[in-house]
Amino acid sequence: MTRRLLLATRNPKKLAELRRILAAGVGSADLDIVGLDDVPPYQEAPETGATFADNALLKARAAARHTGLPAVADDSGLTVDALGGMPGVLSARWAGRSRDDDANLRLVLDQVADVPDDRRGAAFVCAAALVTPDGTEQVVEERLAGVLTRNPRGTGGFGYDPIFQPHGDTRTTAEMSPAEKDAISHRGRAFRALAPHIAAALQDSGTGPGC
Repeated sequence: MTRRLLLATRNPKKLAELRRILAAGVGSADLDIVGLDDVPPYQEAPETGATFADNALLKARAAARHTGLPAVADDSGLTVDALGGMPGVLSARWAGRSRDDDANLRLVLDQVADVPDDRRGAAFVCAAALVTPDGTEQVVEERLAGVLTRNPRGTGGFGYDPIFQPHGDTRTTAEMSPAEKDAISHRGRAFRALAPHIAAALQDSGTGPGC
């Protein structure tokens, strides 16, 4: 019967992205990937960790504990060389208003406005965590290196995608198709690395076939 996996996010664009990635890596024929809006509400863990991995684990542990489902969570963000690695774990609320993508993006551009092109290095980082109801945990972290553009370009993706140009490409990640972005992105890499662990957890848990 249908296996269920909870992705601990309310971001519809991130949920769609992760569904694509996990469907390819785990198999979607009998897999129901749900988000936080699809399960009874619970007190979500605040993102108080010092690292991406800390925050991913906090969210996945809370999700598994409160729902009884195998839970996956990620914490992702932008690190900018000229800003000493910031915004980092503060990426989603860099401008002080959580999830205001445009304000966050504009603040970063303003902060590096005088930085020359050869010092505009940056990276997208993603830590992805799997926690099962029995307490098994797995975390992987991946990154995508690139540079910051001087102006936003493209309408795809979300967050800082319009100002991030991966090394070896002339486009921002917002100018790529979903499939092209998934193939190289920090999140795509992290969740593909986590996919075998997810598949094993679903097979071993009460959400596996025949349940």
